[in-house]
Amino acid sequence: MKTIIFYLTALLCLAASKMGAQTFERRARDISYNIAQISKEEKDSLKIEVEEVNKLLETDDITKEEADKRKLAFAEKRAANIEQRVAVEREKLDKLVQDRIDGNIEESFRSFSITYDPGTSKFKDTTKVKTYYEFKRTTSQFVFALGFNRLMTDGKVDNDNYKLRSDFYEWGLTFNTRILRNNNLLHAKYGLSLQYNNLRPEDDKVFVTDEGKTILADSGTDIDLARLRYVNLVVPVHLEFDFTKKQVNEDKTYYPTYNSFRVGLGGYAGINVKEKQILKYENADGNDVKERRRGNYNINDFVYGLSAYVGYESVSLYLKYDLQPVFENNEIDQNNVSLGIRFDLN
Repeated sequence: MKTIIFYLTALLCLAASKMGAQTFERRARDISYNIAQISKEEKDSLKIEVEEVNKLLETDDITKEEADKRKLAFAEKRAANIEQRVAVEREKLDKLVQDRIDGNIEESFRSFSITYDPGTSKFKDTTKVKTYYEFKRTTSQFVFALGFNRLMTDGKVDNDNYKLRSDFYEWGLTFNTRILRNNNLLHAKYGLSLQYNNLRPEDDKVFVTDEGKTILADSGTDIDLARLRYVNLVVPVHLEFDFTKKQVNEDKTYYPTYNSFRVGLGGYAGINVKEKQILKYENADGNDVKERRRGNYNINDFVYGLSAYVGYESVSLYLKYDLQPVFENNEIDQNNVSLGIRFDLN
């Protein structure tokens, strides 16, 4: 009987522990697949819509001006669909990260057993609940950061041409690996992130290109909102110093993370995936206009830079600086610098 109880308990514990890991991996993989499918479906639909417009144009059923107008409308509709549908998947990812038990794991397992007492000739329920802690050497975190964004020109922060509301935000998935087997201080932190950088010009100015160079020019109207957004997909790598103390439980030593002060030093490298300028203003007829300009603003295709953070538990002060100039062909190099708050959520 005791042998059967032992094996039954071991199998239940093993199945429960594996179920948690597999559930997270499967759900994360499903979300990634859904995002890829959303992009593919909307692009395929846009391709079909454009082909139908081209057919109408070839048969002279519509003018070229009308064809271009329809294509633009279809493109904007599909882009909006992608943003809305991906936002749903992003919410799923946020909830998944909140449920994540891969870092500081505290789990309870119920050991089912029934024993026979010869004295009373009765069976007794001897079920016990055991709580244990497990801290894995490699954990994963959802990273979200936001704050202020500026351009550095000739080593100085340009506060004259850009509003205080120029901002950035970043989100991604990272992995944290303890470097030394029996020491909790040094960790390698690496992953994949999307960095959204926004520049908001002052004095009704907008970004324009002139002979391959990007400059600020007077818009000639009252601008309610002017924002240049460029999105970078980057691979961040940091050496993280985690001052969380080790724990000893039942003669075993464990190395928890994100329970004390942390410092991260490193950098990132990646590619520019999107750039656009968003304008809001009132036209001559008194109507509010929101305009999206997706032209080429001379943004560098590649980006690399330095970054650092210092904080307590999951919240840190975050600084990043692009070593690669933002604009490719400008005579004066302008580099992006960002300062904000960063959250690393297990």
